[in-house]
Amino acid sequence: MSRVLETNRTTLIVVDVQEGFRAAVGEFETVARNAGILVQGARILELPVVVTEQYPKGLGSTVPEVAEHLGETKPLEKVVFSACRADGFDLNGYDQALVCGIEAHVCVEQTVQDLIDQDVEVHVAADAVSSRSAQNRKLGLEKMERSGAWVTSTEMALFELVGRAGTDEFKRIQGLVK
Repeated sequence: MSRVLETNRTTLIVVDVQEGFRAAVGEFETVARNAGILVQGARILELPVVVTEQYPKGLGSTVPEVAEHLGETKPLEKVVFSACRADGFDLNGYDQALVCGIEAHVCVEQTVQDLIDQDVEVHVAADAVSSRSAQNRKLGLEKMERSGAWVTSTEMALFELVGRAGTDEFKRIQGLVK
């Protein structure tokens, strides 16, 4: 396990950042903004992106803060909690995953557990993850970390992926996180 994200190994997974959670989830605006920054960073660095939507008929679609940066990526609809169990889920053969989304203690946590069970190195952007309660967010992050996931932040993950200053990618990533 390398402990550092690498562009040729990493898929970004955005779990259920949907309109139906906006009023119920703590720190939602921060999570939506940071998930959008992660998607933009993934586009700059040419990472594959997987986006899921939990029961979109009831919880609505992916929020504009994320959706406007998806390009050709279409969200995978699911009713299972783990994104890994959604029809069409694919890491494109990569063995690292950067995960963000909602809710930390349910869909994000179960996705992370499934990825770890598949020997994927998982990094969770804590500032792009939340739950309806702060306690459940905390417990979800703690369980993921105890299970072997690396808890990181949006900025930390993007700068690990870019790897060096002075490049066009660095300047574009820097512009996202300022």
